[in-house]
Amino acid sequence: MGLFKLMSSDGELFEVDAKVLKLSVLLSPFAENAEEDSNIGGAEVVSGSDEPIPVANVKASVLKKVIEWCEYHRDDDFPASDDDDDENRVKRMDDICAWDAEFLNVEQNLLFEIILAANYLNIKGLLDASCKTVANQIKGKSPEEIRKTFKIKDDLTPAE
Repeated sequence: MGLFKLMSSDGELFEVDAKVLKLSVLLSPFAENAEEDSNIGGAEVVSGSDEPIPVANVKASVLKKVIEWCEYHRDDDFPASDDDDDENRVKRMDDICAWDAEFLNVEQNLLFEIILAANYLNIKGLLDASCKTVANQIKGKSPEEIRKTFKIKDDLTPAE
């Protein structure tokens, strides 16, 4: 499998292999199409694409983090669906591996941009881990503490 070029919204290029690309539901067709093209005539050609794949909604600093996460998790087997029993669902709500916890220990704005990028690129594992990180930041806090943590303006009247 070859290398592919991703272009961030601000024009920076990143090279990734097909295994990394396949973690994104949005980008995986590029890797699959290259696989089909590589077997034409029985001769396997190892190549990606020379044309960069635009990732219009993700700037370079965020795309770099997304790619780093995908590189680390390239061989992981993520469940295809969330159709587990209730016990597993509760356990999954706040479970996050140590590497992901450290990786996602970033400035709040970057964490939210990673969530948006994971959602846009449809990378379920990263979206789950980053949302769990936010959930863990909220867990056990009062509404006032949550407002302070996320810099949310308190626009409720005392009666509300």
